[in-house]
Amino acid sequence: MTVSRLSATRVALAGGIALSSVVLLSGTAFAHVSVQPQGEAAKGGYATVNIKVPNERDNASTVKVEVNFPLDHPLASVMPQPIPGWKAEVTKSKLSKPLELHGKKINEAVSKVTWTADGSKIGPGQFQQFPLSLGQLPEDADQLVLKAIQTYDNKEVVRWIEEPKEGAEEPQNPAPVLKLSAASADHHGGGAATPSASASAAADDKAGHDDTSASHKETAAADSSDTTARILGVIGILVGVAGVAFGVLAGRRRSA
Repeated sequence: MTVSRLSATRVALAGGIALSSVVLLSGTAFAHVSVQPQGEAAKGGYATVNIKVPNERDNASTVKVEVNFPLDHPLASVMPQPIPGWKAEVTKSKLSKPLELHGKKINEAVSKVTWTADGSKIGPGQFQQFPLSLGQLPEDADQLVLKAIQTYDNKEVVRWIEEPKEGAEEPQNPAPVLKLSAASADHHGGGAATPSASASAAADDKAGHDDTSASHKETAAADSSDTTARILGVIGILVGVAGVAFGVLAGRRRSA
């Protein structure tokens, strides 16, 4: 084998190893249970989120998912959206300190939601989203750590409970983290202009500009017509004077 062929072979092998490493590492890094808000999850407000559960195994299917909610920042309302083929169970726990919501004291909050396969499952190479309605979100926290437990039909259990630390490498089994955005003025985004109001204002503004433009055009047309009339009038007078002068001269020539 020549030197050039040997070099080409080594390059090809190195490229293949590098590509395999990237694929394996990317699969490990991204294939974990996560929580994704639909829209905004603002402090003090309400939000709809998806618990995204991918299947990591080639020879087993996910048949149970459990998501735990922190009681140090309790949520009075956690409602799962019905999913065909899955049974959802909401578990509540008593609070050491009552939670006040809309003027009422609440002594218990949701601590866990469990989905169990009931005619369905998450097979190899698939994922499933489990929608939840959450509220009222805490005002004194920047995020909520929702520890999850994933169970396969071969009895294997994967615990996604390791809390990620800022500035540190991602743990092997990171817990889903819901990031909370800054609170709006009224927790419902009332301080911002609605799209319809903005569109109406824009339409009114455009109409005003159109009216002004039309007015300017009409004024310009009137001015143009007036100027043309004046010019034609002056030309007519000059033609008349010339005609009179021509007539006078012609009369003098005849007299002579």
